[in-house]
Amino acid sequence: MIIALAWRNIWRNPVRSIVIIISVAAGLFAAIAVLSLYNGMLDGRLNTVIYSETGHIQAHQRGFGEDMEPGLTLGQPTEWRRQLEQDTAIRTFTMRVVGSGMLSTATGSSGVRINGVDIRKELVLSGFNKKLLAGSPGMKEAPETLLNDQRSLVIGRKLATKLKLDKGDKVVLTMTDTGGNLVSTAMRIKAVYQSVNAPLDEINVYVRDEALAKLLGVPGHYHELVVLLKRSADVENVRSRLQKAFPDARVETWNELSPESELMVNTINVYSYIIVIIILIALSFGIVNTMLMSVLERRKEIGMMAALGTGRRKLLMMIFTETIFLSTVGVPLALGISWLIVDHYHSRGLDLSGMGEELMKSFGYESLIFPAFPADKLPGIIALVFLSALLASIYPSFKSIRINPAEALKK
Repeated sequence: MIIALAWRNIWRNPVRSIVIIISVAAGLFAAIAVLSLYNGMLDGRLNTVIYSETGHIQAHQRGFGEDMEPGLTLGQPTEWRRQLEQDTAIRTFTMRVVGSGMLSTATGSSGVRINGVDIRKELVLSGFNKKLLAGSPGMKEAPETLLNDQRSLVIGRKLATKLKLDKGDKVVLTMTDTGGNLVSTAMRIKAVYQSVNAPLDEINVYVRDEALAKLLGVPGHYHELVVLLKRSADVENVRSRLQKAFPDARVETWNELSPESELMVNTINVYSYIIVIIILIALSFGIVNTMLMSVLERRKEIGMMAALGTGRRKLLMMIFTETIFLSTVGVPLALGISWLIVDHYHSRGLDLSGMGEELMKSFGYESLIFPAFPADKLPGIIALVFLSALLASIYPSFKSIRINPAEALKK
């Protein structure tokens, strides 16, 4: 009987019921929209970290990360290559010569990390050609020829702006070799690049690996191995295999190399749920107001039910059941609309450059976000929606059982 009465009461005032259904749907839609946007931002950031910055795995000689001592090379590059080429989980890899030094010009100087790379490998591993700015020589000629010259240099846009440099300008790189001697060389800027992470653009410059190894006094040796896998799920297994094969090296995964990314994931997950809870609290106030109006309008009817012997528990259950019915209609409506909208922007992208493209890049985020439907979080969100609706109906429910039958029937 309670269920039948609750269903009938819902449609006695269709406009009010539709308002509650829309409120529930709007609250759930807003929650899904927030989580979808955050998922898209996280996916974009993690893809940037893995496919443009660190790779899935990196290896260095133990102690190299502290002082970047040029003599701490990985050693046995042939053995490393043999091991990597035999591992079917690895998509591609590259070995780099790395040093720290000073880039000097007539307008100033700046400390930099000098990356000696095989440009052909770098194009595959980090999509370096996609970072080159329009108008750079590398955009007009084959990108793999960028560092053919021993004195060619590629710098980031942020560093170029800071030192007032442009393509074709000459700079001087100064560094310390394995013997502790200062060595300098003149370089010419061949191209300017811009990645998603502006702070990294300010400190990273790229030269030919052979040229840097010769300057540092480590010809034929490398300081850094970067590995890109076919599947992210294989990270730990591949890391373990490499660490076992080369115990003298330090093999690290992307989340160890970029701990701030893992912290960011955890932080955004917490903040996203806080925002969802705030949205649902706002939703609860709307439900309280509408359900209270419904109870007060049926004051005489509820009083008559109480006078005929309907217990307080049944009256409470009737109001709760009405709320559950309304929420049950609103939830699938919100899910359907949310999925359609998120799927649309997931394929086309949501351009947030109007909010400040440079600001987003300063934090390492793309301005084009691809929202991802939070399917894994849906059970929790839906449970929160129903819980919010039920909590919001507590006050109207208790208001109904406090109605005095005698006073209600007089009116």
